Amino acid sequence: MSLRHSLYAYLGGAHLLFLGLTVTLFHQSPLLMLGLEAVVLLSFALGARLVRRALEPLSYTRHFHDLLQDQHYAARLQHSGDPQLNELVQLFNTMLGALYQERLQLGEQQGLLDRLLEATPSAVIVFDFDGRISLLNASAQALLKRDDARGKPLSACLPADADRDYPGLLAQLDALPLGDSQLLTDTDGRRYRGQRGHFYDRSFSRHFLLVEELTQELESSEKATYDKLIRVLAHEVNNTVAATGSVLDSLLYYRSQLAERDGEDFSTAIVAVKRRNVSLGEFIERFTRVVKMPAPELRANAVRDIMDDILYLYREPCRSRGIRLAWQRCDDVPAIAMDRHLMEQALLNVVKNAMEAVEAGHAGAAADKAIEFVLEAEADGVRLSVIDSGNLLGEVPARQLFTPFFTTKKGGQGIGLLFVREVLNRHGYTYRLAATGQGATRFDIWLPKSGG
Repeated sequence: MSLRHSLYAYLGGAHLLFLGLTVTLFHQSPLLMLGLEAVVLLSFALGARLVRRALEPLSYTRHFHDLLQDQHYAARLQHSGDPQLNELVQLFNTMLGALYQERLQLGEQQGLLDRLLEATPSAVIVFDFDGRISLLNASAQALLKRDDARGKPLSACLPADADRDYPGLLAQLDALPLGDSQLLTDTDGRRYRGQRGHFYDRSFSRHFLLVEELTQELESSEKATYDKLIRVLAHEVNNTVAATGSVLDSLLYYRSQLAERDGEDFSTAIVAVKRRNVSLGEFIERFTRVVKMPAPELRANAVRDIMDDILYLYREPCRSRGIRLAWQRCDDVPAIAMDRHLMEQALLNVVKNAMEAVEAGHAGAAADKAIEFVLEAEADGVRLSVIDSGNLLGEVPARQLFTPFFTTKKGGQGIGLLFVREVLNRHGYTYRLAATGQGATRFDIWLPKSGG
């Protein structure tokens, strides 16, 4: 039974008892009985009115509760004729007004946060209390490469063919400790800054991940570092080579002052030192080619014609080494704006590396030695691929490729790929070098139709 019904029941029962007692006075004093009954009826009416006024705040409170539950913060309670009750109504309306203003501010802040999350290039992944993905922005959606990530743990988004020895980016993010920030690398060699943090929601901790791609920034920093290093080395080495060469030329004038046998030995030694001196100058010159590379002069060029010339140059060297060449030529590919000289030098390095990789990968084996070139038109550009059967990158993590001075060749200097990377970056071309997983290595270059 509700409080209202209980109060009315009590009031009615008590006054019925009083009416019953007044009936006993009917025979003794009828007038007194009538007077007492009138008083009891007046008392009941007064009690009912007081109960109604006492319970009226409860109805306002119930209405206020309903407004809160339905989140109708813009609604207001109506004032009554009771000044004291109006104080309670004013208090409720003030609370509703404050809640409405806070709701507006929260809505504006949430709208701003949503726009920031969508506009930021960093990937943002928010987890619920159970570690499942509850929120991710557009960058995170592109990073996960799936539309059904919400409601799943990050571990469920890992690719089925993930490599345990070289875990991908998502596996590294999933294992990232709370409060830690690390430099991560995906299987294509792109580098990221990953950070795991937490915030409190209803007094419980929830985790989030911030992932920012740093590939271009780190490559620029690396380039500035090795540019400075190479310039300093080139300056010192060139000065030394020039001075040493001059001294060696001068020493040759003293040959005639020596005995014939001693003169020959002296001359042979001096010539050997001069040859080594020249080799040192050529060595440092190969490094300075990367630093002193001119800005590309873009002109429309047919990629198939460039590849035809390169294949013509390497046809005989490959034939003599037993390497089979395959060329999937596409004549429908449009001309691409590029610096022909720089691109020829870069592609010559790629083909030379492929030829050396095939020789090293099949050293002493009778396996099929092959290099395949593919030119293919795609929806938004052209893809040029160089595929070799050397498979020297099968055990090399992608994050090490294109690292300055990294090489897989014995005695290599790591200059070739450095030069190729610089040429492609200056043209704005996307590229990827990786093992195919089927005993081959593939170098893909995507050439936009707009010419970059």
